Amino acid sequence: MGELASLPNIGKDTEEKLNKVGITTAAELRETGSKKAWLMIRSIDDTACLHRLYGLEGAVLGVKKSALSPETKKDLTEFFSSFS
Repeated sequence: MGELASLPNIGKDTEEKLNKVGITTAAELRETGSKKAWLMIRSIDDTACLHRLYGLEGAVLGVKKSALSPETKKDLTEFFSSFS
């Protein structure tokens, strides 16, 4: 596993998908942002779920997804719902 797997919430599968869409470092993920990264993953995996979006946001912020604030989760849920 590479650099991305050292981030919270990023396992082997998510790291592989991020690599496939051209995101290979933590800096690239932070620069891209969770929403855009999720959309990029969704373009190759239509099963990309809300929990993956939460995980990406947590990785960007350096926290477990369970530590995301209610406001952040609400924002991400609304974003996710606009694509469902």
